[in-house]
Amino acid sequence: MKNPKFSHAFEVVPDLPEPLQPLRKLASNYYWTWDHEVRDIFRSIDREAWDVSDHNPVQFINGLPKDRMAKLAVDKVFVARLAQGCKKLESYLAEETWFDRAYPGERADTTIAYFCAEFGISEGLPIYSGGLGVLAGDHLKAASDLGLPLVAVGLLYNRGYFRQRLNHDGWQQEFYPQYDFYQMPLTLIRDASDQPLRIEVEFPDRVVTCQLWRADIGRVPLYLLDSNVLENQPTDQGITDTLYGGDEEMRIRQEIILGIGGMRALRAVGITPTVCHMNEGHAAFLSIERIRQFMTDHECDFRTARQVIVNGNVFTTHTPVPAGFDLFSPALLEKYMRKNVDATGLPFEEFVQLGRVEPDNNGEAFNMAVLAMSNANYVNGVSKLHATVTRTMFASRWPGFPENEIPIEAVTNGIHTMTWVSQRMAALFDRFLGHEWRRSPEHVEAWRDVESIPDEDLWSVLEDQRGSLVRFVRKRLQHDIEQRSLNRADFATLSGVLDPRVLTIGFARRFATYKRASLMIADRDRLKKLLFHPERPIQIIISGKSHPRDDGGKRLIQDLAKFINDDNIRTRMVFLEDYDMQVARALVQGVDLWLNNPRRPHEASGTSGMKVVPNGGLNCSILDGWWDEGYDSSLGWAIGDRNDIQDEGHQDWLDSRSLYQLLENEIAPMFYHRVEHGVPRGWMQMVKRSIMRLGPEFSNSRMVRQYTEMFYMPSTHAYRNLAEGKLQNAYKVLSWRDRINASWRQVKVANVEDSAVRSNPLGKQIDIRAYVSLGNLTPDDVQVEAVVGKIGPNRELSECKLTRLTTAGKDGELFVFDGSVVCDKPGHQGYTIRVVPFNPAIKVQSELNLVTWE
Repeated sequence: MKNPKFSHAFEVVPDLPEPLQPLRKLASNYYWTWDHEVRDIFRSIDREAWDVSDHNPVQFINGLPKDRMAKLAVDKVFVARLAQGCKKLESYLAEETWFDRAYPGERADTTIAYFCAEFGISEGLPIYSGGLGVLAGDHLKAASDLGLPLVAVGLLYNRGYFRQRLNHDGWQQEFYPQYDFYQMPLTLIRDASDQPLRIEVEFPDRVVTCQLWRADIGRVPLYLLDSNVLENQPTDQGITDTLYGGDEEMRIRQEIILGIGGMRALRAVGITPTVCHMNEGHAAFLSIERIRQFMTDHECDFRTARQVIVNGNVFTTHTPVPAGFDLFSPALLEKYMRKNVDATGLPFEEFVQLGRVEPDNNGEAFNMAVLAMSNANYVNGVSKLHATVTRTMFASRWPGFPENEIPIEAVTNGIHTMTWVSQRMAALFDRFLGHEWRRSPEHVEAWRDVESIPDEDLWSVLEDQRGSLVRFVRKRLQHDIEQRSLNRADFATLSGVLDPRVLTIGFARRFATYKRASLMIADRDRLKKLLFHPERPIQIIISGKSHPRDDGGKRLIQDLAKFINDDNIRTRMVFLEDYDMQVARALVQGVDLWLNNPRRPHEASGTSGMKVVPNGGLNCSILDGWWDEGYDSSLGWAIGDRNDIQDEGHQDWLDSRSLYQLLENEIAPMFYHRVEHGVPRGWMQMVKRSIMRLGPEFSNSRMVRQYTEMFYMPSTHAYRNLAEGKLQNAYKVLSWRDRINASWRQVKVANVEDSAVRSNPLGKQIDIRAYVSLGNLTPDDVQVEAVVGKIGPNRELSECKLTRLTTAGKDGELFVFDGSVVCDKPGHQGYTIRVVPFNPAIKVQSELNLVTWE
């Protein structure tokens, strides 16, 4: 017979000696992932066992032999270190934060709920696949550092994302280990009767039940839903089985659990957020559940609840191409969402329209990003270029406005510096910068003294880091060989793999075709010459996974693997299997140069290149994502330019030539130019400039502060204002909207006068007067603006600025608005007048697509 199933369950934990009890406290909070001193406490016990545990402190502690624990318990030095580590964590959790100083008195009435399908906190919590998850994990860490009143919601995947192996042909193989959540720093949430808390979500013909786990990320709780409970059918137990696994139907199930189940989970633990941040569209169903909850709590209708809720929602898109959004057919959507939508009283057809770019186009699929955008007054892309691309993608939603005014902002991604900086580099910074760079990595002043670090000291650290990376790679390859049980001859080659003295390039990311991983082998002979140059050799370390259903990405991996093996260049080029956060840390801390060559403008942001910056690495990248705004010729290198050619083959050829030229003529010569004491002075100067300029700019402390200042707090204030009392402010806004919609056709710009002459001197003030018919509206209902800019060949205005005109009385039935503009630029300038609705209680342009032009 098969193994019997349990009837009764209990947990067994090792009994730690009293002096070692603080280990559990340190293990229960992921603060150790960004504090070298605390992490070293675990590592010092048994480094090999720590690595074998995948840096999972609970599993590591549970696996400690009794004799080892007994020795540690009487080791006064270790016990003192342990006590100091606990004191450090306690002080961190208790100290005053940036949020308390910036927003005194706001904490009690502010709760931000951050939803994401994946979180990259540590390799020991494998519920992430790549950049989106790692960014989300870094977001939580920065929110903790800054003291934001933020909670997070995600899914706890029983088998995580796949683990990767390459077969002998270089083809990616996927396997899915089973994880034991009781062996992780997770707490199962229980109800008042000490039973596991249950969250229920309606599906077509059944109810799916989830249990809830909590991970502590510094000050931030992360709640994770898990459908693997006995009450569920086997198919439903598997909803939270794998990340991005299964078909379209499995995807909608997961996203219902994340959005609807996530909101119910927060309600079950007593949390009612003022702001919900949807990090990508996977969680967009939360908007309908949040509206339903608000309707129940305030006994109001759908329209009133939605008016409040849209002001309390934030949506971040990370997708630069339409094909990247989650789409569902109306039939599948109705099958799974009909009950949830019916509970709000909203006709289902109107719900479907909320997920379409063109609401009345019945042939258009339901788009989760559009649903999120329709129900969030605060929307952003993740770099300046990505925001521009996104505005273009969704321009048809705002037909009356220029693309640059479409209400999609830019908040460029950043990295959690303390998670990614190496221990050696951190010690160097402490010596020369003090500790301000740790407390406020977003402040330019904190990095100013990098310039004073002696070249010799900085170069010594970079050399040591490169050596550590080479050792890591060899050890990793040895492990792979052992896994495959290959013969001993393979081990003999390991000592020749890579050279710690050679210019080392890193390339690691998800292997999607647009990221063009094989661009580096476009001219194989030319690359070989670079790899084995007698005076200026280079070496390349590659890592990354392709989605299990992306054969195009798998072929890229295979092409690289075959090139490495068939051409016998393994001494200079390596593919590291099973890319995860541990491999990522080793790479960004040890490489000299980070390579990134996506097809522009398909990289929304990218953060891997940011991670090399505080570690002294430089960037060589396509001008896409973050590098489009971070690049300066004194900080790194740009592959190609900002001109995009429609012929992709020709673009690839041009970019590969640009890459080879940079490596041959600029990068390698600068790295190996060592006239004085063996130190590449030019390289050191570029490294310092990169750290000083890019370090603070692309820290996610800057990013999270931006989210707080631009979105979280304005959204909280708007939500509170509309939700207070008996919803009187919400009803006023709805009444105003009805009046605006009913009267807008009457709004006309009747006449415009100005003081301009044919030729005006630079600096002259031009007075403008507009006569406007408002019908049943008043001047308080609108904003009259002069749109001033440069006149193009087709009479279009560019480089526009807005000047608001103010009310100056009436002329008969017309309202008069006055203002002035300054001639601050020479050339052919012009302006036009427009009228838009205005209400200080809401973000008008996100809600009302109305404008009247002269």
